[in-house]
Amino acid sequence: MDRRKFLETTGLVAAAGAAAPLLGSCKGGGDPLLAGAKVAAKESYKCDLLVVGGGPAGVCAAVSAARLGSKVMLVDSGNCLGGMGTKGLVGPFMTCYDAKGEEMIIRGLFEEVVDRLVAVGGALHPSGIRQKTEFTAWISEGHDHVTPFDPEILKVVYDHMCKEAGIKVLYNSVFAQPIMKGDAICGAVLLTPSGLEAAEAKMVIDATGDGTVAFRAGAPCVFGDPEAGRVQPSSLFFRMNNIDTDRLIAEVEPHLPEFRRVNGVSYRCLHWRVAEAEANGEWDLARKSVNIWRSVEKDQWVVNCTRIHGVDATDAENLSAAEEEGRRQVQELMHFFHKYVPGCEKATLMGTGSVMGIRESRHVHGDFVLPVQDLIDGIIPEDNILLSANSIDVHGAMGGPAGGLYMPIKKDKYGIPYRVLLPGVVKNLLLAGRCVSADSAAAGAIRVMPPAMALGQAAGTAAALSLAKGIQPKDLDYGELRAELIKGKACL
Repeated sequence: MDRRKFLETTGLVAAAGAAAPLLGSCKGGGDPLLAGAKVAAKESYKCDLLVVGGGPAGVCAAVSAARLGSKVMLVDSGNCLGGMGTKGLVGPFMTCYDAKGEEMIIRGLFEEVVDRLVAVGGALHPSGIRQKTEFTAWISEGHDHVTPFDPEILKVVYDHMCKEAGIKVLYNSVFAQPIMKGDAICGAVLLTPSGLEAAEAKMVIDATGDGTVAFRAGAPCVFGDPEAGRVQPSSLFFRMNNIDTDRLIAEVEPHLPEFRRVNGVSYRCLHWRVAEAEANGEWDLARKSVNIWRSVEKDQWVVNCTRIHGVDATDAENLSAAEEEGRRQVQELMHFFHKYVPGCEKATLMGTGSVMGIRESRHVHGDFVLPVQDLIDGIIPEDNILLSANSIDVHGAMGGPAGGLYMPIKKDKYGIPYRVLLPGVVKNLLLAGRCVSADSAAAGAIRVMPPAMALGQAAGTAAALSLAKGIQPKDLDYGELRAELIKGKACL
């Protein structure tokens, strides 16, 4: 089925066309305002596994558990699945290959998603996308074999996968607080359009990104990098079309020898045009170049250039101010493209992300905290659940507001231990995605979507196996988990 036919059959033709205190929101425990609320659980809201958060990690957790026989409920605060890849318009998928660009090492459900997208014209397969091209914003290090995709088609692919697996998906449902029995989580209170409702579960996976479930259940958390006293800046992604791609490429490619990084600051795509706009007083963004990625359709591009520092994604007022600032920066960038960039004079703003792109917020710290040095050294642990080669990417870590730390790994790949999915003190709970137990720099490598999806697949698989045996995830035999992950085509 081609892309147009797929969109027609799914009714999507039209759709396709301020800093807060760093540790202020990490006190732990539930919300006392809800302690006396009378909340009843619907029969349909009783399940084996409750997955909170429908981003890439949450979807893969839910699908993997449901395919192993668990009754799964997946709840999300928005109106679609996919998180950053759909609501946030973050793209492309970062690399799923080893550091040499020779072997695809993140497979399993991630590869299934990619294959489904490619089959309906919703993605370009990473095997054919090489570094230092328009599909990688002409970046080389760590950007070989990325996957351009269409976010509207990705929404429907996720819908199909969840429906096929028999997952109950509940949208527009905000996690309010955990249902606890001692130190064990037994479900969640949700704020839905119907009011406060309870979802009872034998096990829960926190795939919220911000570690909201674990935090409110009493798991220890830190915010950002507590040693440095900072959190990675956030970005509002946006998409443009009606671009003369041939002219844009012709503008950039003669300047490729000038691409460089100076004291943590990148001077890459269109840095010469940024300097021109800056000299004219028409650039006040904390960037010296523009990350602009060609998408599936030739005239469509994804822009990752806005930068908002000090965003606390767990603070409503702070996040609200960041959303407004992101939109202001998008308007400045559209003016920049129209005035300064050949091929973009008639560019149209297709849309901005409906949610801010959050790189970092809470990190749950379980009994084991993954240190960044293990990734740099290419350690593959005994309880490995995935392989990755994504570089250490910590925005804002050096070089002032425009800078960051970008560090390729020393080996071809590294592994991630099962232990990062375990929150420690809270029973019946697993972690998936950005909030897993890792230090700030390590999280800077595995926060991107392909490893997040692999983390989700491992969490869902572990949950289903633990439920079948009636044991805690920490007591699960790793050999059984490994065997099941390999059956699920994970690369270990």
